[in-house]
Amino acid sequence: MGISAEASTRRSTLSRVTSPARPRSVKTFYPPRGPRVAMRIELPYGRGFVSAEIPETADVTVLHPRPLKPSAPAGEIISEALESASPGLEEEPSGRVVIVVDDHTRPCPTEVMLDHVLGRLRVPRDRITVIFATGTHRPVSPDEAREILGKHHGTVEAVSHDCRGGHVYLGETSRGTPVAIDELYQTADYRILLGDVEPHYFAGYGGGRKSILPGVSSYETIQANHKMMFLPGAEVGVLDGNPVSEDMEEAADMAGAEFTLDVVQNAEHEIVSAHGGHHRDVLRAGARVVDRMYKVRYEGEPADVVIVAANGYPHDVDLYQAYKALHMALRVVKPGGTVVFVAECRDGAGNKKFVEYMRRYSTSGEVEAALRRTFELGGHKAYYHLRAVERNRILFLTSMDPAEVRGLYKMEPVSSLQEGVDAALRGLPNPKVVVMPEGTTTIPVRV
Repeated sequence: MGISAEASTRRSTLSRVTSPARPRSVKTFYPPRGPRVAMRIELPYGRGFVSAEIPETADVTVLHPRPLKPSAPAGEIISEALESASPGLEEEPSGRVVIVVDDHTRPCPTEVMLDHVLGRLRVPRDRITVIFATGTHRPVSPDEAREILGKHHGTVEAVSHDCRGGHVYLGETSRGTPVAIDELYQTADYRILLGDVEPHYFAGYGGGRKSILPGVSSYETIQANHKMMFLPGAEVGVLDGNPVSEDMEEAADMAGAEFTLDVVQNAEHEIVSAHGGHHRDVLRAGARVVDRMYKVRYEGEPADVVIVAANGYPHDVDLYQAYKALHMALRVVKPGGTVVFVAECRDGAGNKKFVEYMRRYSTSGEVEAALRRTFELGGHKAYYHLRAVERNRILFLTSMDPAEVRGLYKMEPVSSLQEGVDAALRGLPNPKVVVMPEGTTTIPVRV
């Protein structure tokens, strides 16, 4: 199934505030023993970082992934996965070949994966088409395509999936989801899925079947599947018993895929494992590695304040994507507590339907009622977002318009991380604080 990596342990940065020098990351040093001291934190924001100081009166816990470090260069890890995969990659398939890859919203190392897949395929390049698995996202721009494909840009045809374009209808899943798949994908003779396995807040994990549903599925297929997010078991870090994931896998089986190659990356976007074969086996192998890194035990009572960042670019490219970090923070903050949410959101909200629902409805209950009548993708994110702001006070550091942040999204804009931290701690003599620098890929598990 693939080659994994060796574990190493990382603890938070705590530094005594004695120097004006640029603070180190919260991920570098072991906490000092003895009396509490002021802590300086540095969190990812877009392609850079922001920093702040937390006073010594706070009882601070830093939660972050337990990183795995690569046991070999990325090329060797991928090559070993391809060589040991079962079923393996057919190197001389007949007919037309399609390769589904992640779009601009995912930090998948597509170029290096294509190095090895295209390097093994003894097929004329004019018989190969790359499909960007955009789901309901906008098309990949020419510049983004160039960045995703790297040296392979221009060597093979590359197109974005259109969820409202031509599809082949395959029937319904056992849960009633109508399965319609991109015509270009479904009519190809040999189909390859490339992706990465990472946490997903209601599908359990990304990867595997997600390249097909939502990746190359119709709008109607995607919305019917995602409507199951209201059902028990639709949670981050859960596959078995997760209705969303199980429906996705059934749809992927109906569509078919001859070969799947997924990788798992650590927080530094280094490839720590790769897995090839059938999409179901690949997903589970990758999920086991993800759990080792991203599921973090949290002991004790919920926090008064959680300070969470959405991992920086591309995870915080827009609010639609960045919300995942806020979702994780809610697992450890007490009802009525405060979340300081850090996400650049250079593309704004990122989804027109999400914005439409935020403008149309005032409460999560109203959104849930509307979605149960007719589910619309994007509306589901408004439901989660409104539920979050109803439960907790959210202070938001972002490049989005402050008036829009306050009025439409019901969060309190702040102009710096320090302003947010100070506002969250004001009036709390001995607050319990949790810091999550990589909230998108940190799954707190309360024990």
